[in-house]
Amino acid sequence: MSQQKLSRSPLASSKPSLIAAVALCTAWAPAAFAQGSQAKDGSGRWALGIGAVVLDKPYRDFDRKVLPLPLISYESKWISATAPTFDVKLYSTDALSFRLRARWSGDGYEAKDSAVLTGMDERKSSLWAGGAVTWKTGFANFSGEVLADAMGNSKGTRAKLQIDRRFAAGKFGFTPRLAAEWVDDKYVDYYYGVQQSEAQAGRAFHEGKATTNLQFGLRMDYSPSRHHTVFVDVGATRFGSSVKDSPLVDKTTGTTLALGYAYRF
Repeated sequence: MSQQKLSRSPLASSKPSLIAAVALCTAWAPAAFAQGSQAKDGSGRWALGIGAVVLDKPYRDFDRKVLPLPLISYESKWISATAPTFDVKLYSTDALSFRLRARWSGDGYEAKDSAVLTGMDERKSSLWAGGAVTWKTGFANFSGEVLADAMGNSKGTRAKLQIDRRFAAGKFGFTPRLAAEWVDDKYVDYYYGVQQSEAQAGRAFHEGKATTNLQFGLRMDYSPSRHHTVFVDVGATRFGSSVKDSPLVDKTTGTTLALGYAYRF
């Protein structure tokens, strides 16, 4: 494994923060606002909300954090943005959309986040950029993306495929989802690897390899009117073998819980 220089940067800090919390909402936040879409006249439409999210990471002795979660969304003919994801629509119809995508991801850690990380260099969060496609059918919604680390921290690449479908029951909605995210060896090595210089008793050298994480989730929403929506989202991630084998990790599955309120203008 190549020895990377992992310098510290306040901007890239991965400590529990609002940025990291917002980054966790990418699986479900866009769908929570989906009913808003763009206005009939083609102009943009905003949605604002507030909620809370349980911040959980697979690292050993990492304490879960409950943090406030600000929600901001904007949808127009050419732009789709739900913090922390920003899409430019290259081609878009009611059913199919090809996009350029940028997303901030709250991966990583600081040594002080857990006792097992003491002596480790900080792993920075990053901005990821690439392409995405969404396809809405009568059966379900399909989406895919391929993103690269635009800041060069991990120099990694990740790709994700997801299927979801919303089932309506009066003013209630239930949206199960299933996704698979492949992450390359550079990503795993950076966030879950242990360099030779970091190895010690109880923390063996570990070189990351490409792996696939499976994600499951269910979002429940209630809309008493066109403008108002409250939602609860539960999710689980089954980590791939290269992540689970890391001496920094003690979980095979990670869980998330989020709830909130959104107002669509």
